[in-house]
Amino acid sequence: MNESNYTMYEPTPVYYPNNVKPPLNSLAMVSLVTGVLGGAVVPVILGHVALAQIATSGERGRSAAIVGLVLGYLQIAVFAIVILAGLLDS
Repeated sequence: MNESNYTMYEPTPVYYPNNVKPPLNSLAMVSLVTGVLGGAVVPVILGHVALAQIATSGERGRSAAIVGLVLGYLQIAVFAIVILAGLLDS
């Protein structure tokens, strides 16, 4: 066996898919933060806009937008109850 008849082949390179996460929607995060901090109307508006953007662009942050919406609507409900209770008291 003559070794000069054999050629060495390098293995074919294996390419792995690039697992890059889509970007996070900034309005969803702002909706969440303002919902936690107590801006009643702002998280509702920003949450709805963020959900629309997420649906078209495929960004992350849907759950943050929904939590911001829920917190905003709860704050609006509490404010409405407080105002109604004050009107009924007087």
